[in-house]
Amino acid sequence: MRIAVFGASGRIGTRLIEAILARPDLQLAAAHVSSTSAWLGRSVAGTIVEYRPAEATINAHCDAIIDFSTPEASLQLQEIVGNRSVPIVIGTTGFSDAQLATLGAAAKLRPVMIGANFALGFGAFATSTCRFAAMHPSALVTIDETYHQRKKRVVSGTSLQLARGIRAAQSKGAADAAPEPDIRIHRLADTVGINQVRFDLGVAKASFTFTVDTLAAYAEGALNAALWLATEASGPGLYSPSDMWS
Repeated sequence: MRIAVFGASGRIGTRLIEAILARPDLQLAAAHVSSTSAWLGRSVAGTIVEYRPAEATINAHCDAIIDFSTPEASLQLQEIVGNRSVPIVIGTTGFSDAQLATLGAAAKLRPVMIGANFALGFGAFATSTCRFAAMHPSALVTIDETYHQRKKRVVSGTSLQLARGIRAAQSKGAADAAPEPDIRIHRLADTVGINQVRFDLGVAKASFTFTVDTLAAYAEGALNAALWLATEASGPGLYSPSDMWS
């Protein structure tokens, strides 16, 4: 399977390329960077592939695209792909409602999966917290996120996703909506990612913790998503990582 990486010079993009080159069942179709990138024209890890801007014929060279760029660049990618049906996995976060609507329109033409966290095991972690929340609808919930100190001190897409899922689980079947979980932000050294969900039951407490040791976890998860989207998704549409486990 041939995979193109969009945002190839980024923190996750570089790990994606390493992971693709290490797997005999995958081929690196393209390594896309911006037209002003200092990486332009360089060979990718000694291969014949060079870092290049994305072009209109992108799907002629690949079976799937993995996008870890920026919201603006991600929308530009959809324009470049046009009406082609190549599947696209998007690990970019921070989209506005209008931008999400644009991606939804693009998903009518091809399979598009958007996820806040593609790390291996995160799906099972999120599912477990929601199941526990459903069984304890009155519990007070606190979500702690810890990432590297260079990351902006704003709530991550991962924490927002956890909060939405937990609140929905606690509110199901209740007369009133459950309160929003309290989200606490921590930035520490070179921490890759620690997500903790704590439940205060009044007379007891429970906590779920998910720790990412290396950026490779995000890359491997995104590759699994690309394989699923290209081989098992039921045609064009907007997908989330949870669809892989349903």
